[in-house]
Amino acid sequence: MGELKLMKGNEAFAEGAIRAGADAYFGYPITPQSEVLEYFMAEKPYEKTGMVVLQAESEVAAINMVYGAAAAGKRAMTSSSSPGVSLKMEGISYMAGAELPGLILNVVRGGPGLGTIQPSQADYFQATKGGGHGDYRLIVLAPSSVQEMFDFVSLSFELTFKYRNPVMMLSDGVIGQMMEKVQLSEPKPRRTDEEVIRECPWATTGKPKTRERNIITSLNLDSAVQERHNLHLQEKYRKIEEHEVRFEEFQSEDAEYLFVAYGSSARIAQKAVQLARAKGIKAGLIRLITLFPFPKKRIGELGGKVKGILTVEMSAGQMVEDVLLAVAGKVKVEHYGRMGGMIPSPEDVVTAMEKKIIGG
Repeated sequence: MGELKLMKGNEAFAEGAIRAGADAYFGYPITPQSEVLEYFMAEKPYEKTGMVVLQAESEVAAINMVYGAAAAGKRAMTSSSSPGVSLKMEGISYMAGAELPGLILNVVRGGPGLGTIQPSQADYFQATKGGGHGDYRLIVLAPSSVQEMFDFVSLSFELTFKYRNPVMMLSDGVIGQMMEKVQLSEPKPRRTDEEVIRECPWATTGKPKTRERNIITSLNLDSAVQERHNLHLQEKYRKIEEHEVRFEEFQSEDAEYLFVAYGSSARIAQKAVQLARAKGIKAGLIRLITLFPFPKKRIGELGGKVKGILTVEMSAGQMVEDVLLAVAGKVKVEHYGRMGGMIPSPEDVVTAMEKKIIGG
């Protein structure tokens, strides 16, 4: 049994990386995720485990350092907040094209542009639809607690190496800055060079005489070959959609009305379910844990049972488009959200359900 500790979400993420046996972190400070880098510098994992921690000269440099370390089969990671992640998008697209593992944390803040340092969920499209160029997808996990900021690091490394595909943890300024108790698991050792070579035969770990050299690149000037590569990627994404969907339901068994939310909005929506039930409204909640793959099958099933669905997002409405596609017109779907760093209250969410769905 590991220790119990009071931590910020950003701190829990960094501690999760150390205990998951991460090899390298390359980052750059930006509010509201700067505590990640600060925690690493205070804990000095490079002295304890040999983990590399480096403040890069820019976000662009940081993601390309992740690319380089990942190409060598290392557990590499970075973190930033919305404008910084925008700068990383070219490198993330390169990693997806080269089929490289890597973990990216986005502690989302309000936009567009430099916006505000307050929390938001307006980077949903950027994360789930491919914010860089090309036909690629990221595996996207949405933590809704400080504990999950810790736990999802290990899960992210598991998924990113299993599918050789970048994983993004899409958090926000609420989860990143809030403090909760965290159950810390026992540390895992970093892999030895021999284990990396054995587990990552595709990596650039030096060419033995028994195989051809490994080439890591996302560039291919032969259109026919590049199309075959794209088809291979699409097949991989279909496998991810088949095997890696994750969600959680709250009082959905007898629900007549459904909230759909993720991250900090799901915490608010869960309280809204309780308030609605107290008023005689049979409400339920499906909390999305994976944003890609999206739990469209389950949402479609629930859409055939309830009278209406309200998506709750701290944005102008982005996830709502995927919910509309999932229910395929079977039920009314509306969106409620706040923008610019404003956080809705559970009471606001219940009122929106009453006005937009029940009385709409």
